[in-house]
Amino acid sequence: MKDDMGTENNRDVLSLEDIKLMVNTFYGKVREDDLLQEIFNSRIQDRWPIHLEKMYRFWQTILLEEHTYYGSPFAPHEHLPVSAVHFERWKKLFYETVDENFTGEKATEAKWRADKMAEMFLYKIEYRRKSESNDK
Repeated sequence: MKDDMGTENNRDVLSLEDIKLMVNTFYGKVREDDLLQEIFNSRIQDRWPIHLEKMYRFWQTILLEEHTYYGSPFAPHEHLPVSAVHFERWKKLFYETVDENFTGEKATEAKWRADKMAEMFLYKIEYRRKSESNDK
């Protein structure tokens, strides 16, 4: 991987500053993506700094094992108007962000965890929708 200066990028996700770079770059892409921007921007509105701070803590806890995130990551996503196509785009942008900026064990783990999280969230959202439609 080469950075903007054409030099090889061999750094892994090893610090909070790395987490912030990953999160800020990723959500910068999400906020401009034709498929995802409306979903995220309408839900988060002017609370992006709060959301980003929460995401720093989430990934810091997951990747660096520095326990700064407490909460339930699924709850805020439960009623989003999303489907498999949204999660595929989300994963594409996430992988792209990681691959552009990092390489190594933690970078690989970040992509693996994002994949598993997307899989679980989609399953739970679809299950809830099916349950609600069966209750009617």
